[in-house]
Amino acid sequence: MRHCDDPVMWILDFLAPRSCAFCGTPSEGNEQGICSACFTDLPWCEPAASPTPGIFVSLVSMLQYEFPVDAAIKAMKFSRRLYYLPAFAEVLCAARPLLPTDIDAILPVPLHWRRKTSRGFNQATELAKPLAGLLSVPVVRRVRRTRATPFQSGLDAAARAKNLRQAFSIDAPLHYEHVLIVDDVVTTGTTLVQLATLLRHNGVKKVSALTVARAR
Repeated sequence: MRHCDDPVMWILDFLAPRSCAFCGTPSEGNEQGICSACFTDLPWCEPAASPTPGIFVSLVSMLQYEFPVDAAIKAMKFSRRLYYLPAFAEVLCAARPLLPTDIDAILPVPLHWRRKTSRGFNQATELAKPLAGLLSVPVVRRVRRTRATPFQSGLDAAARAKNLRQAFSIDAPLHYEHVLIVDDVVTTGTTLVQLATLLRHNGVKKVSALTVARAR
């Protein structure tokens, strides 16, 4: 069953009748944002290897960042096509069998407050909430993005690392054993590594990561 319960999703259902985000077919049964046919036809990928061995217990990317996934993620983030949120939340919930069983908290990759204000939402947070409900774990909210860094897209690995240097902070040590970082897309893994390192330096013993898509 690919069902994830979350108040945000019910609000979205109220604002727009349930239909597949990709083909427009009315949803049936437990389908929330994507029909079974489109769910099957998405460009699924094998779990990705960790970009920095030893930092992550597990790093899983569910889809290839190619059409229609790339276009849908861009539309969701930059054009407020929020009907893609339930669809991609379902994709993340489908990762449950691939995740370590001892995860006790989820950290959505933070947005700087200026970008969140401009966009109106943090897509990583909205995508993470249904998964947190499915796993019965809390969403970590004490990690902040302290610098309004330029967009990572178009930067090479070295530029991404420089761009994110000291970009995140934690208000206080975290008392979790195994935190799962959630984001929409991973490219070089720089953002995930920066956050994982910060978590480990602040009391978290194990870190895993999950993204909707992986860019080549």
